[in-house]
Amino acid sequence: MRNAKNIGGQAVIEGVMMKSPKGWTVAVRDQKGEVHLKREPLPEPHRALMLPVLRGVVALYHALSLGIRALEFSAGKAYEGSAGGEDKPMSRAAIALTMAFAFVLGVGLFILLPLYATKLLGLVLHQVTEQAVIFNLVDGLARVAVFLLYIRLIGLWADVARVFQYHGAEHKVIHAYEQGRELVPDNVMDLSPLHPRCGTSFLLIVMLVSIAVFSFIPQSWPFLYKFLSRLVLMPLIAGLSYELLKISSAMKDNPLMRLLILPGLTLQRLTTREPDRSQIEVAIRALEEVLSFEGGAAPAGSGTAPCGSCEPAPGQENTGA
Repeated sequence: MRNAKNIGGQAVIEGVMMKSPKGWTVAVRDQKGEVHLKREPLPEPHRALMLPVLRGVVALYHALSLGIRALEFSAGKAYEGSAGGEDKPMSRAAIALTMAFAFVLGVGLFILLPLYATKLLGLVLHQVTEQAVIFNLVDGLARVAVFLLYIRLIGLWADVARVFQYHGAEHKVIHAYEQGRELVPDNVMDLSPLHPRCGTSFLLIVMLVSIAVFSFIPQSWPFLYKFLSRLVLMPLIAGLSYELLKISSAMKDNPLMRLLILPGLTLQRLTTREPDRSQIEVAIRALEEVLSFEGGAAPAGSGTAPCGSCEPAPGQENTGA
């Protein structure tokens, strides 16, 4: 069984991004059925940035940065060749504006709204405002409820549902690689679309850890200070959550740990869908490409469609055509 703990991924528009310590790739299928690839090497991080907790903050920053670049590429390729040819790729400015809006929306939905709702509840139930533990527990539970409702609602959108299918394809392919299977669709289809190292599980851990960390915020602070302190403490919470995710992944075969990671796996049922064969082919292609950065080729015979275009980094030879 291979150790794939350093291989991660992300679903994008009509494709999958895969990342290893040495590089990242994204594979996207356009409307003509051709697969487009983008691949770039990654610099080796400084040792100081790999310290416990701090490395989680760094990993989150890298995930967001690469995620934006992968989405930029996929948005430009996913509808290439569609009828009429009038679809235009999103500009960098449009993507930046979208991400800024998403950040503001995230802060509003998952920090400000639960906090304010808890404050309002405290006007009716005085125990909520009088005891810090109860206040932060109610705030945390409200945050989880908002998150679950949000995921459920966006999953009803057809385009997001397809992204969730690619999310499932990404997990299945990672499972196949971990088990040492040859990377062909027939060897991947029967595997689980759920994975303990998923970002969805990470988000749930973040919410649970935040309940504990926010409990140290003085209850006597005014509402604005409580809100701002939650923003300031998010990097610490992300770092702690990252360490817990790594521990849970390393001990996933432990019966107690399997019980603890069960909520995260259950939550993934909202963010993954069963992929079709063509989506698995794209995920395989992305994994094969990222493995080439690690000095070892993936098992041959993926059966993927020919690459429509491959965009290597400057000075890097294209290995995916």
